[in-house]
Amino acid sequence: MPKDDVFRALADPGRRQLLDRLNARNGQSLGELGAGMGMTRQSVSKHLGILEAANLVTTRWHGREKLHFLNAEPINAIANRWMTQYDRSRADALTTLKHALEDHRMDNAFVYTTYIKTTPDQLWTALTDPAFTKQYWGVSLLSDWKAGSPVTWLVGDDVTVDGENQVVLESDPPKRLSYTWHAITPEFVAAYAMNEEEWVSKAVAERRSKVTFDLEPAGSTVKLTVTHDDFDEGSVVLEGVSGGWPTILSALKTLLETGESLLIEEPGQDKRT
Repeated sequence: MPKDDVFRALADPGRRQLLDRLNARNGQSLGELGAGMGMTRQSVSKHLGILEAANLVTTRWHGREKLHFLNAEPINAIANRWMTQYDRSRADALTTLKHALEDHRMDNAFVYTTYIKTTPDQLWTALTDPAFTKQYWGVSLLSDWKAGSPVTWLVGDDVTVDGENQVVLESDPPKRLSYTWHAITPEFVAAYAMNEEEWVSKAVAERRSKVTFDLEPAGSTVKLTVTHDDFDEGSVVLEGVSGGWPTILSALKTLLETGESLLIEEPGQDKRT
C-alpha cells in the first residue's frame, strides 16, 4: 500500500475526525459515523472509501450492515520504516495515532488488515505449515487443517499447548481459515514464563475466542484480514492478543516478501498472545 495514500488520507480534518470516532468506538456503520458530523451521507461514504483505500479503515459485514474498524498496519509500517525521514512534529503525530490504533479494542473483537506481496497459496502455506509459523511466530502449529480437527501449538521442541480442545472451525483454502484460540494452560504459562498471577487467573477463567484469516487477491498482493473475536466482555486475553498480532503479522509480511525470518522481540514485549 503506497505510503503517499496514507498521508493524503490523514491530511483531511474530516477523515481524521472519522478516525477519532472509530478510536472512541470501533465497529460503526456509515450512519453511526456520520451522525452529527455536518456531512452528507455521500460525503461520509466518500471519506470512508479514501480511508479504506489507504488501509486505515477495514470493514466487515454483520448481516446487512457494513461495519468499519480502525486498522493499525499502515501506521505501524510508517512508524517502523519511514519515521526517521520526517521532522519531529510529524513523527510525534504519527506516534500518537499509532498508539491510538494499537491500543484501541472493541468489546469483543480485534480486526487487522495488511497487504502482502505474495500469492494466496503461498500465504495459506505460511499460515498452516509448522515450518513457516515457527519462523515468524515462534511456535509450530500442527494440524491437518480440516474442519473439526485439533490444532496443537508446539513451543520449542517439546512443549505442546492445548492439542485436544483447540479446533479448526472452517477451512477453505486458500480463502478462509478459522479456528478456536488456545486456552491459557499451565504449559503455556510455563513456556512463556508468565508471572502476572492476576492476569493469568483472569485469562484462565475466560471462554475460548476464535481467530479467522480471510485471504483476498489484490493485484500483485493478497489482502489478509485477521479477525479475532468471541471474547468475554472486558477480556484480558483480548488485551494480550491485540498487542501481539501486529508484531506477528509484520514478521509474516517480512518473511514472505523478503525471505528474512524476523522474530521481533522488543524490550517489554507482550508475550501473552
